Amino acid sequence: MANVAVIGAQWGDEGKGKVVDWLASRADIVVRFQGGHNAGHTLVVGGETYKLSLLPSGIVRGKLGIIGNGVVLDPEALLSEIEKVRAQGLDVGPHNLRIAENVPLILPLHPALDQARERARGGDKIGTTGRGIGPAYEDKVGRRSVRLCDLAEPETLSAKLDELLLHHNALFTGLGAPLFEKAPLLARLLELAPILLPYAEPVWERLDDARREGRRVLFEGAQAVMLDVDHGTYPYVTSSNTVAGNAAAGAGVGPDAVGLVLGIAKAYATRVGSGPFPSELHDETGKLLGDRGREFGTVTGRRRRCGWFDAAMVRQAVKIGGVQGLVLTKLDVLDGLPELRICTGYRVNGEVRRSLPAAMRAQAAAEPVFETMEGWSGSTFGARSYAELPAQAVKYIRRIEELVEAPVMMLSTSPDRDDTIALRDPFAG
Repeated sequence: MANVAVIGAQWGDEGKGKVVDWLASRADIVVRFQGGHNAGHTLVVGGETYKLSLLPSGIVRGKLGIIGNGVVLDPEALLSEIEKVRAQGLDVGPHNLRIAENVPLILPLHPALDQARERARGGDKIGTTGRGIGPAYEDKVGRRSVRLCDLAEPETLSAKLDELLLHHNALFTGLGAPLFEKAPLLARLLELAPILLPYAEPVWERLDDARREGRRVLFEGAQAVMLDVDHGTYPYVTSSNTVAGNAAAGAGVGPDAVGLVLGIAKAYATRVGSGPFPSELHDETGKLLGDRGREFGTVTGRRRRCGWFDAAMVRQAVKIGGVQGLVLTKLDVLDGLPELRICTGYRVNGEVRRSLPAAMRAQAAAEPVFETMEGWSGSTFGARSYAELPAQAVKYIRRIEELVEAPVMMLSTSPDRDDTIALRDPFAG
């Protein structure tokens, strides 16, 4: 049996939660390999809605969940999320949740810096969630992170906080923001140590054992390829690598262990926050897509911007992300629209391109090149086979496959996990 990695193929919010839940029921272990609690997955199971930000989705299915070293972990957010799902009847503890001992921690000073910087940007805000993700990754690269394993060594922890505060309080001074004191930070971390350390282990060893035993591992990504810090619409991106290639580094396995890569894409396009969005709709159709699709961020609560399916962008994500098959979600949102459009490229400074340029101003100036298709009058909601889909809906799917140069392997036709058309078992290899 092969492993499977799931990543977003647009700007996030593609409906990965339901898809990962469907796949998790077929996996043995689910690993979150990047991001922080700035990402959210909504799962509907047995009439109960679970909103997860840090916990791997397999927890809901009783599977072993692993938080990899590529994540930045807010201890308070994690414990709050655990208590929330426990109140919903889920059993979560060190027996079914393991955390990489070398995972970097998000401390209270990280969101404070995140928010102070956004305020200082004024009208040029990036649109971060303000949860400290970026500053925590900066500290990781700057080799001054407090990591989970440090909680077991009070002297190491104390020395690391000295270095961290030397750096951050200089930034807070420049931003005119309140400074942080060491004593309360140290006291709280020492208080959290006996709660968090039972979850810690070298998870790479567990994953190596799982591989030799032939167990099925699902690697769960957050955000999406076009928010990747290297390959996305920089600087309007997240602070980690969201492509499937990072599943190996972010979990502690070799690249050959990642397995089949699935890219999740909506049948239209959405984006939260600032940044370029060539196929965005500012008319009643855009509002209709948002209303029908209930387009509000799981984490931010902000209304998502909506637009036509951008095949040029998804093709770029397929190539960069190593996507071998697409999962198309929310096709039913397009039901009844008389006409559909697909963005096939961009006009930039008079030149037609198949991909977005890297430069910021060129991205902002990119104009979509559209192809128009006839819509369909029938319903796709709840369909569980291609035979139940209107003929024109099938044509729309086939055209997307041609343009993005990847097959649609799965189709989601409602929030219900069973309303899924699977043309291939992803774990079959």
